Amino acid sequence: KGVPMEREVADILRKSRTVAVVGISDKEERDSHRVARYLKDHGYRIIPVNPKLTEVLGEACYPDLRSVPEHIDVVDVFRSIDAIPGIVEEAVAVGANVVWMQLGLQHEDAARRARDAGLSVVMNKCMKIEHSQLSGS
Repeated sequence: KGVPMEREVADILRKSRTVAVVGISDKEERDSHRVARYLKDHGYRIIPVNPKLTEVLGEACYPDLRSVPEHIDVVDVFRSIDAIPGIVEEAVAVGANVVWMQLGLQHEDAARRARDAGLSVVMNKCMKIEHSQLSGS
């Protein structure tokens, strides 16, 4: 691809405004909740996605990506690895820009599918950690 991963990640964090957090929890101690709250506190629009919840962090929660009524820049995935291909299919279907697999998540076939459809892919990185390093906070 030619672009170093660090620069691609920095570009994604700078250009993106809307982040769908797939697999978000309403439990404050969970990583998905902490990352979403951090992103919201740093100016991102958070869209919670979890079929078991109706609201998280004061935002309406959607059962899946197809139900989200606005454009999604980043699909931030907090689900098990076996759920990733389906999430990538949804991300492609709704025209998201980026699929971001959290720390510990990596799925090469799904990543290839997303890239083939024109999406950027970040694997095995945390948006909160990357953003705090980039912004020096």
